[in-house]
Amino acid sequence: MTSALLTDQYELTMVDAALKDGTADRRCVFEVFARRLPDGRRYGVAAGLGRFLTALTDFRFGDDEIAFLRDRGVIDAGTASYLADYRFTGDIRAYREGEVFFPNSPVLQIEGTFAEAVVLETLALSIFNADSAIASAAARMVSAADGRPLAEMGSRRTGEWNAVAAARAAYIAGFGATSNLEAGRTWGIPTMGTAAHAFTLLHDSEEDAFRSQIDALGTGTTLLVDTYDIEAAVDTAVRLTDGKLGAVRIDSGDLPSVVASVRAQLDRLGATDTKITVTNDLDEYTIAALRAAPVDSYGVGTSVVSGSGHPAAGMVFKLVAHRDASHRDASHRDAADGGAADAGWVPVAKKSAEKATVGGRKQAGRRLRNGIATAEVVLTTGQVGPDERPLLVPVVTNGEVDPAFLGVQGVEAARAHHKMAKAELPADASRIGRGDPAIPTLVI
Repeated sequence: MTSALLTDQYELTMVDAALKDGTADRRCVFEVFARRLPDGRRYGVAAGLGRFLTALTDFRFGDDEIAFLRDRGVIDAGTASYLADYRFTGDIRAYREGEVFFPNSPVLQIEGTFAEAVVLETLALSIFNADSAIASAAARMVSAADGRPLAEMGSRRTGEWNAVAAARAAYIAGFGATSNLEAGRTWGIPTMGTAAHAFTLLHDSEEDAFRSQIDALGTGTTLLVDTYDIEAAVDTAVRLTDGKLGAVRIDSGDLPSVVASVRAQLDRLGATDTKITVTNDLDEYTIAALRAAPVDSYGVGTSVVSGSGHPAAGMVFKLVAHRDASHRDASHRDAADGGAADAGWVPVAKKSAEKATVGGRKQAGRRLRNGIATAEVVLTTGQVGPDERPLLVPVVTNGEVDPAFLGVQGVEAARAHHKMAKAELPADASRIGRGDPAIPTLVI
């Protein structure tokens, strides 16, 4: 299925006009970045790169798509001919998926002709804004959980395919499992799940429901104990498993007090190895509030798939440089370092109030001292210094996508990279609460 119409109309009307005035082939650089982080966030997590690169390979205008655009009067015959042969042939550099980012970090950098690059705006932003928002929220929840595992279970709180993407983003940010089977199949994420309250209500008694689940799944299963009376349910669960029950799940009530009571009851009954998992509309704040409680794992739904109050990462897609008229048809960079001062490049920037941008093709590095980040350095000329970890890596070269960033392999690499990047942050970066970005962004 093509991804070509997952876009906004004005991208194609711009291509139509640029083809007519002769600027469509002018070499350009577009960058994706966030001007600021959401209130209270101290860093963001870049996610969606693998999904974007997959969508890029499927970005093709077939007969049906072109007929639709012609019927709507969006394009003329000349533009239709151009789109029929569309293939992205440029270069893309990006922050590795799972990397942390800050205000003005050039998370994605697309270089190509104006026509082939500008049509990717909506595709890039729709993926990066959603996935990065979810990964950023998930990373905060991982910090709040303080080493205890989390499972994503928010499929019923978002769109059906959004749920698959959300599970992927949360996994990259450190969640250990998902309830979504398609996410498990597509991205290799461990899946989990046992039974809902409906299963208990189906049976003539709670004991019958528990016995049925244990018969089907074994004593290592997790029993949901808050359908009726929690204390009675825990008694029944321990008795039916001779104290060898894997876990109980609590989905309601005043969780700190309920969890403490259930832990004491399990220990009193000899089920000292039985774990406690909690669900019930958790977010990073409620998880942090449970840090002192004897909780063994968490299941998070609505808050993680919605970005915990910030469903978009605030990223924008802006033209930052283009070739001058004398270099309009040049198809490759003049210098390997990608500096904006290369011959023939013209930096461009918006001057709008509160929406001003910084022109020029950027380099970016994470300044480190003893392995800890002290600044995000964004350069409009030159290269990153020896005490700075380079952040932009090539992911598409001359239109060819690097397969290392795709599929299950790409997800696992992103998960590992996130763990490393997060470990570089100052200790207070994971504090749940309001504050400025964990490190400053220096635009040089």
